[in-house]
Amino acid sequence: MSSLSNHRRLVKYFIMSATSLFIGAMHGMLQVFPPIRAWLDSIGSPYGGPGHMIDPLAHAHMNLVGGVVSLAMGTTYYLLPRLSGKAIYSQRLVEHNFWWLFMGVYGFYSTQMVFGIWEGYLMLHDRNAMMAAHHHYGPIVAVAGTCMAVGFIVYFCNIVLTLMGPVIEERPAS
Repeated sequence: MSSLSNHRRLVKYFIMSATSLFIGAMHGMLQVFPPIRAWLDSIGSPYGGPGHMIDPLAHAHMNLVGGVVSLAMGTTYYLLPRLSGKAIYSQRLVEHNFWWLFMGVYGFYSTQMVFGIWEGYLMLHDRNAMMAAHHHYGPIVAVAGTCMAVGFIVYFCNIVLTLMGPVIEERPAS
């Protein structure tokens, strides 16, 4: 596979980063509007309770993992061969890395938002139902977190294996 097609495969990391930073920025803007802020504060944001799922958990993960980490991963995959003189160990792992990270970040964000809003509503209207709803939260967020962790592990392994690999022959400058 050509170097150009490998580089084009990295574009999705940058699209994910830009999209995540946009979602995170909109999330941050909305959560400081007085009525939304008052509701979040009434359900425990940022210190505990369902509000904690929305602010800071969902907001921070979208910005930091979805935005910054995906940008850093895509940039690493682009720059590492140039700086180290070594080919990326596996383009398949680059693909796996992206999709595991993507599923984890967006699954985690969605879970935090859905359960934060749902449980926040129930907290103010029916505390017993809130506890029943929270029973489903753990397994779902564990799946999303595991997907994210697999993405990080695949990334780490691919980088380590790349750095342990042979140096690519340098081409003479023209």
